[in-house]
Amino acid sequence: MTLILLAISLSVALAMLAFRFAVFALPVMAAIGAFQNLQSGDAGFALSAAAALAGAFAAMAVVLLTLWFARHPVLQLGALGLFAAPAAVAGYALAHGVARHAIDPGPGLTLLSAICGGIVAVAAIINILGMAQDLASR
Repeated sequence: MTLILLAISLSVALAMLAFRFAVFALPVMAAIGAFQNLQSGDAGFALSAAAALAGAFAAMAVVLLTLWFARHPVLQLGALGLFAAPAAVAGYALAHGVARHAIDPGPGLTLLSAICGGIVAVAAIINILGMAQDLASR
């Protein structure tokens, strides 16, 4: 019984961690891209890791500064779309990867994955708007 409860709690913890990573897909993708770019150019690991952190912070800074300074709603919507699109793809892939073992491939699996991708995209938008509002109030 204890092993079953441990497996369930570990599965929930991993799902929450995967959801958190999916919400922040844009900075993660920027960090991975910067790391791979410098690593392929024969830079050291430390320099590549520093560039990855800088890339992640730069991606977040661009979106947050656009939300903070842009007054035109189309620019703000573009920044939200830039942040939410990778999150939607990551949520779709996460749900598809988990659910394909339980559901036969077809429209049901695609619909479930699309709904999960939409949920992750909305969570990413809510999260970045909360961060922007918190920074604006300081």
